[in-house]
Amino acid sequence: MKPAPFDYLAPADIEETLDVLREYGDEAKVLAGGQSLVPMLNFRLARPAVLVDLNQVAGLDGIQAEDGALRIGATTRQRSLERHLSSRPAGGPQDLLRQALGYIGHPQIRARGTVGGSLAHADPAAELPAAVSALGATLVIRNAEGTREVAPDEFFEGFFTTSLAAEELLTEIRVPPWPGSTRGAFLEVSRRRGDFAQVAVAAVVTVADGRITRAGLALAGAAPRTVQAYSVVDGLVGSEPDAGVIAELAGNFAAELDPPPDTHGPAEYRRHLARHLLQRAIAQAAGLAGPRAASAA
Repeated sequence: MKPAPFDYLAPADIEETLDVLREYGDEAKVLAGGQSLVPMLNFRLARPAVLVDLNQVAGLDGIQAEDGALRIGATTRQRSLERHLSSRPAGGPQDLLRQALGYIGHPQIRARGTVGGSLAHADPAAELPAAVSALGATLVIRNAEGTREVAPDEFFEGFFTTSLAAEELLTEIRVPPWPGSTRGAFLEVSRRRGDFAQVAVAAVVTVADGRITRAGLALAGAAPRTVQAYSVVDGLVGSEPDAGVIAELAGNFAAELDPPPDTHGPAEYRRHLARHLLQRAIAQAAGLAGPRAASAA
């Protein structure tokens, strides 16, 4: 199939883009990498009157690292961010992003797909929403009237749904600094390499003086939206890294999940994956085990 007819606009800067979105509202769709939108257009699942191409918009891409923080422009290609992070020392909190990016599709997909596009698409099985949630990132949103900043929990509302209004644009992702003793781990189970996650877990853990002082945990594929494991974080912070405690917290959290069943497995299977991967990812990020240890079978 081919897309339904639409008008095509290619603004040159952010201000022009925001004016277009204010004018057309719900009738407009923005195009960045197009890895999700173009198939939807071809199947006529999306029928915008106006397609707004962001690829020529100045100031929407780029990566800046400052004092341990990371600022990522929304149209930054996933492969560009992956290469940037691969050039830095492995093992820190931002290494979680590099690991997550490696699970997204294939290199050709990441060469076109954008960081902001993946977040705005809000697929509950996607890797980047879980990674930025665990890292406590801030999402910068603009419209013609001004700017607002939201946490991932405010941004991701449900199945392919965000808090973005029709006239708003996600412009930047800001990853905060974490202490130097922080490690990240991203683990995923999918049917085939490059597929969306059946379940994935992003874990960031800071250990200082033998105790966990800070943590961030998020899951993909376990609910109709990205889920943060706040109860597990609360149970970890202040305690010594302990495999038994981690197993109990992961099991209790997974038992409360209500993942949607599908052709790849029932809800109980996804709960099992969530428990298993959560336990392994926390243990790995806390320095208790290597990538294949701490099985929760």
